[in-house]
Amino acid sequence: MHADPAGVLTGAHFIDGDHACCEGALAGGCRFVAGYPITPSTEVVERIALRFPEVGGVFIQMEDELASSIAIAGAVWGGKRAMTVTSGPGFSLMMEHIGFAIMTETPCVFVNVQRGGPSTGLPTLPAQADMMQARWGSHGDYELIAVCPNSPQECFDLTIKAFNLAEQYRVPVLVMMDECVGHMMERVVIPKPEEIEIFPRRWTKAPLDEYLPFAPGEDLVPDMARAGQGYRFHMTGLTHNEKGYPDMTVSGQARLLGRLIDKIKKNAAALTDVVEDQVDGAEAVVVSYGITSRVAQKAVQAVRAKGLRVGSLRLRTVWPFPEHLIRDLATKVKAFIVPELNLGQMVREVERCAQGARVVSVPHAGGTVHDPAIIVQAITEALR
Repeated sequence: MHADPAGVLTGAHFIDGDHACCEGALAGGCRFVAGYPITPSTEVVERIALRFPEVGGVFIQMEDELASSIAIAGAVWGGKRAMTVTSGPGFSLMMEHIGFAIMTETPCVFVNVQRGGPSTGLPTLPAQADMMQARWGSHGDYELIAVCPNSPQECFDLTIKAFNLAEQYRVPVLVMMDECVGHMMERVVIPKPEEIEIFPRRWTKAPLDEYLPFAPGEDLVPDMARAGQGYRFHMTGLTHNEKGYPDMTVSGQARLLGRLIDKIKKNAAALTDVVEDQVDGAEAVVVSYGITSRVAQKAVQAVRAKGLRVGSLRLRTVWPFPEHLIRDLATKVKAFIVPELNLGQMVREVERCAQGARVVSVPHAGGTVHDPAIIVQAITEALR
């Protein structure tokens, strides 16, 4: 275990998921974080406040989550990779600026360490009840990307991936952790910086007087210019044209929203990131994510020991939802079992895509994780 001359840690560490998220942000090139303390995400920014000065980064504690979520937009257009961190009530407050980042195509990362809700709810206890809010919490039509780690190692790995995807698609990316994953301590291996793939920012090479901030390339994603380089451009949350100027027409709205949605939807297959385990030949498949996937794996092992053919599909990317995989599996399996630390959210996506197969929800209101026996019972009954 050591740090390179730039202050980035390498080697094996025994740390929790919150701290691993911080190290992932550093390794992913993030150098600006704005945040406001809120359980159970506070450990992320506590470590950031300690570590960022060591690598030339900046952490600023803002007056609230609204200020935090808009401060990172300014940092991005100033040339930095930027992130904010929150939980529950703070995530609700940030929804307006997630929509702003989508409309202005500002690449940034929002980390949500989920806890029980609604409102103040269970500040120190786990839940996975923000999954639909992550997709639909801001108003209007849009697409975004959300990843969901199930271990401290994945908190590190998927935070790096979140920054790369944000830069590649010029979109906010959400890291949907949960209290259990955030607070559990495990071995985390941090590669050397030269071994980590970093997707560079898409800087424009256009002459100063020809730059169009929202003119897409072949992949529907525009290049960026750093404020202060001499480029003159307008950035607004209003519906806008390729120059960034407001365009209050029906055709302008259709053209802009179509592109913002298509740049994600047309790449949905490439964005799909799942872990499959004995899915081929399975009679039932357990679909899970985050901490629940670790509990579900115990249940899957138990029913396999009884001779049942049960596969596991773990979502590492939850949005866009891997609907093509579910549709294909629905033609081959009898049932999907979907355990979640909520009262039924992602199961609705499984139901939407799994026409012809039975879908069994295994809800849990949060505060604790499932008893694996409950999932075993659901699997067994689904295959009767």
